[in-house]
Amino acid sequence: MIQVSEALTIVAENSSKMPTQKIPVNKALGYVLAKTVHAPIAMPPFRQSAMDGYAFTHSRRHQYDVVGISQAGDHSNTKLEFNEAVRIFTGAFVPDDADTVVMQEHVMANEQSILITNMPEQFANVRGKGEQIQKGDVVFEANTLITPAAIGFLACLGITAITVYKKPKVALLVTGNELVQSGKKLPKGKIFESNSIMLQAALQTIGIKKTKVYTVKDKLKATKKALKEILPQYDIVLISGGISVGDYDFVKEALLANEVEELFYKINQKPGKPMFFGKLKETLVFALPGNPASSLTNFYVYVYPAIRNKMGFSEIHLPKLIRKLNADIPNTTGKTLFLKSLYDETHVEVLGGQSSAMLNSFAIANSLLIVPNDAEMLKKEELVTLLPIG
Repeated sequence: MIQVSEALTIVAENSSKMPTQKIPVNKALGYVLAKTVHAPIAMPPFRQSAMDGYAFTHSRRHQYDVVGISQAGDHSNTKLEFNEAVRIFTGAFVPDDADTVVMQEHVMANEQSILITNMPEQFANVRGKGEQIQKGDVVFEANTLITPAAIGFLACLGITAITVYKKPKVALLVTGNELVQSGKKLPKGKIFESNSIMLQAALQTIGIKKTKVYTVKDKLKATKKALKEILPQYDIVLISGGISVGDYDFVKEALLANEVEELFYKINQKPGKPMFFGKLKETLVFALPGNPASSLTNFYVYVYPAIRNKMGFSEIHLPKLIRKLNADIPNTTGKTLFLKSLYDETHVEVLGGQSSAMLNSFAIANSLLIVPNDAEMLKKEELVTLLPIG
């Protein structure tokens, strides 16, 4: 049995980045850049008006003759005298002889001339060429997550394809004779299976939208066979249940029989002690506890950073927050505790229902409070570390 810090190091060291691929920008949402992107053009590529109004050369004059019009999409480089202006619209080309745009609400106008009633500062309402970015500048560094805004920015620069890290293919193997699919009749002695749906939802929050779910009964031969089929097809395999030391827990034996290298088994923590982490070539295997709260806790602590590492993120772990405790917390276990909790701007409250089988408190928690294994007591108002979840 190893400590949490050692387990985290082993996971990080063994979760290498995925291969790269070039994909269309409009399909890149949620991917992470593998190569730095540079701007092929300046943005904006010409001086643009930021307002509907009139473009002119700034002076002490308030009255100007209107000698032309510049609409978005036109390239009407009208020559202007010192007493002349052009009607202009948002996003339109600003003539070379103009340096300022007055918004239309601040003029009195007829077809031939305008009178400026509220004179703007010189250069007002003109977006300079390259105001957002100059040609050749870095648009996004490698390891940047592609968001909707990032897609929009890339598109406005005329970039149609980028190189990203592939997303890992993930499979879920659910074990347990006692499990019944939701929506079916629940016989006595059975429970509804929830871990696969819960873990699929957790995976979606980090960009893994499609996950294949397999099920197997608590039988060694069946578990071996299922793993033999699954392991070669996926980059990450999550297994729910069957990893403890009960008479019907066959997952570890089945993994070793399929030549999965054991990197660690059991962690000095609560909940989530009976977890197996291993590797078959480049495929990572996490055998998670069957109890739902344990399974989800270990997902956030160990699976989450492994997937983010493979996806290409620079920061792979959940961020840590510091808050003050609102009550004493004893720790008589000698284990690292991950406690379901609620935090606000200053304090954190540990919730009831900390059992590894209970999801009701997990469902309203917004964080996991970390109690170190060597801390016998955390005092009220003491600063503690949280992992925000959601």
